[in-house]
Amino acid sequence: MAPRYELILRVDHEADRPAAPVDRTGGGAENRTPLRLAVAQPACVPRNVAANARGHAAAVRAAGARVVLFPELSLTGYELDAPVVAVDDARLAPLVGACGETGTLALAGAPVAGEHGQRGEHIGTLAVTGAGVTVAYRKMWLGEVEARRFRPGDAPAVLTVDGWRLGLAICKDTGVAAHAARTAALGVDGYLASVLEHARDAAVPDERARRIATARRLFVAVASFAGSTGGGYTAAAGRSAVWTPTGDVLGRAGDAPGDLVRVRLR
Repeated sequence: MAPRYELILRVDHEADRPAAPVDRTGGGAENRTPLRLAVAQPACVPRNVAANARGHAAAVRAAGARVVLFPELSLTGYELDAPVVAVDDARLAPLVGACGETGTLALAGAPVAGEHGQRGEHIGTLAVTGAGVTVAYRKMWLGEVEARRFRPGDAPAVLTVDGWRLGLAICKDTGVAAHAARTAALGVDGYLASVLEHARDAAVPDERARRIATARRLFVAVASFAGSTGGGYTAAAGRSAVWTPTGDVLGRAGDAPGDLVRVRLR
């Protein structure tokens, strides 16, 4: 089945930063197409990219959304020794197929290689469509254990989807004020974060998301890992959610693996 929407996807970095927020819809923000956005927290099999790609594909079909955001390292679990996932990895085919059928952009987490052949590896966000897979973003702020293997990314990134400019973040990025500031300076409408947090600290992503939403006047979406994974996360927080620019919760998932929530941004 052909995608239901024309894909408009571009990755911008700071070199492309507008001097001020720019209306890129051509008809004023009030005429922009509403964006159906979902945050998902699929069950994860440690290091099993094939099984997790199938789970992601099922979530994409269930969501019926234009953009589906997944948690940090969602394709491997928080297994910091998991091999890099290449953009041409055949195990991603089920997710590519689901995105093609539904006209969805899926944002999934995985270890990725350096940009333009640079040495070193990163915690990354993969942008998946029916046309294939690209690395959309590399985590800029690493935890102490993460830094033993991974390198930090160089710059914020923004995806443009159907006139909406969506900044990307991964977990610790959200707790660094400079990251939100630099991303917002690219002229964004939303801030999409893939995170992993202990269940006992479930309030932390909420506090960060609300602060970014109200300070920057942005929609903020957080896809939060649920269930258990490596790194001592025997009980992850889940409770993925989307906040309005006024700090109100627009929609929230529960704490169980397999939950997702879909909202419409206007």
